[in-house]
Amino acid sequence: MPYSGMAMQLARIVETVGSADELAVAMAAISVELGFQYFALSHHVDVATAGDAAIRLHNYPRRWADYYDENALGVSDPVHRASHVTSIGFSWSQIAAMIPLTQADHRILALGRAQGIGDGFTVPAHVPGEARGSCSFASEAGRSLPHVMLPMAQLAGNFAFEAARRLWMGRGGLLSRPGPALTDRQRDCVLWVARGKGDWEISRILGISEETVARHIKQACERYGVNKRTLLVIRTLFDGTLTFSDIFRRRYAPFRA
Repeated sequence: MPYSGMAMQLARIVETVGSADELAVAMAAISVELGFQYFALSHHVDVATAGDAAIRLHNYPRRWADYYDENALGVSDPVHRASHVTSIGFSWSQIAAMIPLTQADHRILALGRAQGIGDGFTVPAHVPGEARGSCSFASEAGRSLPHVMLPMAQLAGNFAFEAARRLWMGRGGLLSRPGPALTDRQRDCVLWVARGKGDWEISRILGISEETVARHIKQACERYGVNKRTLLVIRTLFDGTLTFSDIFRRRYAPFRA
């Protein structure tokens, strides 16, 4: 199929599939069209805990899928971890250059190959405030990746995960729960906490009392349901309230002694 026709087919997935079963059928067909044998759409979570709230759709061999879920590999899978350090698709043969691999990681990859899963291509899918996810395409063990089709696989992964998000949106938990909103002053205080400043320093920077700083941070913690500042910063980074660019920006506001 010409690239333009395949692109149109991928776009229609987002618009027309009405159920997880329909999406699975479409993904199986697209995988073959791209030159792969397997696909997986998933949130990077322990599916046993998340249940139906987590996106989980694949055609991997049953034995491998059962082992994967029983051992909660959705959290520690090296493929998933590698997807957290890039914004574009990558082949699994690149993983060792992307993240440090442990002996357990090598064992997981070897077990997958033993179950017939060879090299693959994973497209990250990260939306602020939601669990991280990805769309992966994989070849059978012994087959090489269809490199000429990887740009189209990138597009397919983006469209497919968005289709899954639409279908799973009503299930709650990982997709539909809005994050807490901080006031501007609460966000300012949390930003300076993330930059390593204490309450007294923040009070001098923002021109407010130390007690007011402590109150803003306490209220921000309450909104996120956490009791430690470290967790507060992590949660604000996770949902996009703060970004790493905010924290590590070279030019800070002047410190007033």
